Amino acid sequence: MALKAFGIDFGTSTMKIYKKGHGIALNERNIIAIADRKNVIAIGDEAYDMYEKAPANISVSYPVRNGVIADVANMLTLLNQFMQRINGSKRLGAADYIVAVPTDITEVERRSFYELIMNSNLKVGHIRIVEKPVADAVGAGLDVMTAKGVMVVDIGADTTEISILSLGGIVLSKLIPVGGNKLDEAIKNTVKRKYNLYIGDKTAEGIKKKLACAVPQVEGSVKVYGRDMVTGLPKEMEVASNTVYESIQEYLYAIIDAIKIILERTPPEISSDIIDSGIYVTGGSAKIFSLDELIHQETELKVNICPDSADTVVNGLGKIIEDHNLSSLADALRPKTFV
Repeated sequence: MALKAFGIDFGTSTMKIYKKGHGIALNERNIIAIADRKNVIAIGDEAYDMYEKAPANISVSYPVRNGVIADVANMLTLLNQFMQRINGSKRLGAADYIVAVPTDITEVERRSFYELIMNSNLKVGHIRIVEKPVADAVGAGLDVMTAKGVMVVDIGADTTEISILSLGGIVLSKLIPVGGNKLDEAIKNTVKRKYNLYIGDKTAEGIKKKLACAVPQVEGSVKVYGRDMVTGLPKEMEVASNTVYESIQEYLYAIIDAIKIILERTPPEISSDIIDSGIYVTGGSAKIFSLDELIHQETELKVNICPDSADTVVNGLGKIIEDHNLSSLADALRPKTFV
């Protein structure tokens, strides 16, 4: 590994960059604000503050969708500016880059991560790819190099990836289109239907963080502000936890169904390892109250919610960068030569 190296997790909602020898150097919203289709006025957390509040001439958007790059130009701008922010006034020399990518994506989508870095303003040494579930497991503190199988469930913003890993590779993996954003949308729709109140994505996310629970027994409420669908006027209202549970339970069970499908296909010898160690749950939505209890009830397996669940992927990239014994987990990706 080169003297300088960076690990990048291009998350759907958040972009995280690990700098060799320094730790996580950047953890900001993966969002950009552009005025009149050409002038960048804000990136990251500053742009997120403008989300759902900007005038018509300012476009605020996420360049990553479902874990893959949907808007290459905006993602390139974000990468250049984020790296410039990390290095400040210093000129960045040549460095190696390790990128975490989802497993169930096409070769074209995988190559787009490589081309993004190659087309940036960075001086690039080597670019290597790590499967996201592998980085996730390493970041969760699991030993993926041995023959002992482990199961990791990563609940991201747009997707949930369920994987079985052993001997440094992925035995089974399933990606489903259910994540934190889907839960937010469900909460918005339920509040709209039940209370005739229109709320924004940020408000729905705030409700989810405060009230989301995987079991119906918990009681609580939170004040929210929105627009009354009948009068069109601003309105304040109390939203109860049972409303949130009603909104998200369908999607939580979709995740559990996917877990069961993977478990049904798991080789018997690995199944015994999973019975011993349990299921490891990561991602931002892993913090939903009593999620471990629900998964345990449905699978009868031990469930481990990782303490730093939102940062396990980037922490895993960091461990792969720092520990040469883990370097074999990253694959070099080179452009194809056409004859």
